[in-house]
Amino acid sequence: MRPSVTRHHPAGGAPRRPCRLLIVEDEKRLALSLARGLTAEGYAVDVVHDGREGLYRAAEGTYDLVILDIMLPGLNGYRVCAALRAAGHEVPILMLTAKDGEYDEAEGLDTGADDYLTKPFSYVVLVARVKALLRRRGQAAGASSVWVCGELKVDTAARRVFLEEREVALTAKEFAVLEQLVTRAGEVVSKGEILEHVWDFAYEGDPNIVEVYVSALRRKLRAGLIRTVRGAGYRLEESS
Repeated sequence: MRPSVTRHHPAGGAPRRPCRLLIVEDEKRLALSLARGLTAEGYAVDVVHDGREGLYRAAEGTYDLVILDIMLPGLNGYRVCAALRAAGHEVPILMLTAKDGEYDEAEGLDTGADDYLTKPFSYVVLVARVKALLRRRGQAAGASSVWVCGELKVDTAARRVFLEEREVALTAKEFAVLEQLVTRAGEVVSKGEILEHVWDFAYEGDPNIVEVYVSALRRKLRAGLIRTVRGAGYRLEESS
């Protein structure tokens, strides 16, 4: 029996069909983390954990981008990528690997991958690569969202923030933290979720670093815009 695919769909109704992403990654915790983050970005995400299943799903031709690990059971990522290209599938492929070295990167690109990311990586960098590949393909519908929360407007594609029509300059990390909050405006986002999606997956530093960036956002935006929900996390509230 063919194993089922795990599906993650963005909350709320989107005006256009969200881009569909396939994650082929046998490290289940990482795959789930990526799926949650990318779903919050507005994408529809499916997850499989085996190379053969990944090839079967990707060959259906219904995905806008494939995130493909190299070290997989069944078929490794190189063989999956090569098989897709040999069959004429042009879906953008972003390869992930724990390996390091120019030879591995060259091999991945030679088999037809469009980009390459070495673990551990920053979630912010991964999202930027995904958006760039989708823009390159001309299908950036899921990457060009403008999120509006009261008088706060966040353009996640252009990476620009406006409050009361005034542009606010943020650092890359500040923007990434705000992005996690604005895409789930009105919901409580835990400190752990922010750490998982904004910092490296291998981050083992002080988790209070999140509080530092939230404080910086409050200073640059408005003190009451980001509420602390004691023992739970942070909630972005509609500005007025």
